[in-house]
Amino acid sequence: MPAFVLNSPFAFVPPPVNPANFDFHCHSSVSDGLLPPAAVARRASANGVDLWALTDHDDIGGIAEAAETAAELGLAFVAGVEISIEWRETPIHIVGLGFDHCHPSLVDGLEALRSGRLERAQRMGDALAAIGIPGVFAGAMGYVTNPNLISRAHFARYLVSIGIARDIAGVFQHYLAPGKPGYVDHRWATLADALDWIHAAGGVAVLAHPGRYKMSGGDMRKFLDEFKDLGGQAIEVASGSHSPDHVLHFARLARHYAFHASRGSDFHGPEESYVDLGQAAPLPLDLKPVWRLIC
Repeated sequence: MPAFVLNSPFAFVPPPVNPANFDFHCHSSVSDGLLPPAAVARRASANGVDLWALTDHDDIGGIAEAAETAAELGLAFVAGVEISIEWRETPIHIVGLGFDHCHPSLVDGLEALRSGRLERAQRMGDALAAIGIPGVFAGAMGYVTNPNLISRAHFARYLVSIGIARDIAGVFQHYLAPGKPGYVDHRWATLADALDWIHAAGGVAVLAHPGRYKMSGGDMRKFLDEFKDLGGQAIEVASGSHSPDHVLHFARLARHYAFHASRGSDFHGPEESYVDLGQAAPLPLDLKPVWRLIC
């Protein structure tokens, strides 16, 4: 019996009354993770996660497999996705949770985003060839499991394999981050687009890992003002990529804006993740956990 997915055709499996360990941000091989959705579900369960969402980049193709495996394991599951947007020339990610994954507005919007990814990847390959690293687009495609989605992580894995850098972080730092030679600007969805798709499908919009964005404090507040005005309801306070200071800072912002708080590992694979599934820092006890809006 498939697990709990709000507003979906899957059967209902009750989530815990007060989940001790929820993880609402992770990836499978449907986007840029290393494990298929079923294996991610099994790892989450083995790690003691009791409420889980798969949030692949711009793709919801893994939800059915994730939900089915989660149900077999007795793991409550929520449909999720991580949507790529651009706000004032800054790339930002918005997590959607608890939506109808068959809703046409969401399905069509994500399809348009994925088609743009392929064209961007081809331009990234050209940019790297121009600095003397040929064949990277073809090499990155060799790491792609889902032919509809290619990301910078696939490029990074190939560049590590040919010795351009020692690890994924080094590739991003020197080649694939904004301002570096392999980074190619791309017109992603707008904030309004992403929130419209999520809300039309009955879901909750969450700002993903806010500590990772190169934004001043003033710009972050301007973004959060707009996010709230458009119906954004939560921010990731505890993320695998957040330091303890980040957790304290974004907890303060969650209180200020009356946002619910989310928590997620941002797991991509055993060798490539900040932390393992279910091992992000706990949320401060006074915050309102985002699962209260979904379960």
